[in-house]
Amino acid sequence: MWLAGCDSGFGHGLALRLSGLGMQVFAGVLDSEGDGAKKLKEWDPERIAVLQMDVTNPEHIAQVKETINKRLGQKGLWGLVNNAGLLLCPVDAELQSTSSLRRLMEVNFLSAVTVTQTFLPLIRKAKGRVVGVSSLAGKSNNIPGVVCFIHTFEKSLMLQWGVHVAVIQPSGFKTSMELLIEPIMLILILLLLLLLTLRPLVVILRESTWPSSNHQAGTSMGPLKQSLILIMLLLATKQDMSPVLDCIEHALLSTHPRPLYCPGKSAWLLPFLYTHLPTATFDRFTVRVRNIQK
Repeated sequence: MWLAGCDSGFGHGLALRLSGLGMQVFAGVLDSEGDGAKKLKEWDPERIAVLQMDVTNPEHIAQVKETINKRLGQKGLWGLVNNAGLLLCPVDAELQSTSSLRRLMEVNFLSAVTVTQTFLPLIRKAKGRVVGVSSLAGKSNNIPGVVCFIHTFEKSLMLQWGVHVAVIQPSGFKTSMELLIEPIMLILILLLLLLLTLRPLVVILRESTWPSSNHQAGTSMGPLKQSLILIMLLLATKQDMSPVLDCIEHALLSTHPRPLYCPGKSAWLLPFLYTHLPTATFDRFTVRVRNIQK
């Protein structure tokens, strides 16, 4: 099994679980000297091979493939899990910097494309599995690039090579995923935390509500409000990652894997609505949900 993004979160937990099942795991980490990598090395050095790889660096990817190919010999690679990713601070699109969006695409989308293309020869040899860990954000207010890419691969790989492809779309879980926040947003979040300790929450909500008759005023208050939403989201996420790990394990090992898994409370709802509602209706629904905080 080749797992990307094993420094922490889903990837780290999955590496421990699969090694416990007696499988050879190649765990990709960004920092080979970090706490997560050290724990993996100490946990099961015979079954877990920790390999340093920056998923945005083609040379790193090629080197890791060569290392794995030598270890496997004539055997193919059964499982590939694209799990590396980062999260943008949830502000309106006009407030996101181009550099942040570019970094998001490089890590969450282009890296998955490059890694999958690089390891496909090994996956095809074993007629194995490709799993992509996405997010419900891709259905509501983000670029669903990974999902579209995986679905494209699914059609070609399953029909031609017998390789099963699955998407994991969990709801909110605490995974230590890298959160890409601009310095100004970090300042606003800290400011909001300070204000919350000094004034009632109701006052903060009322003052941060965007005046419907003044677009410029609404835009200027947007970051403060979105910072509050970010804090609420972080507080609402779950620490128990076992539902997600169960789904990834099923996608990798089950004789009848599903194409889509939605672990977490009500995680099935958004993909269901996205699939069955007209686009205009779904867009109005998501806008209305986001405006509930107003």
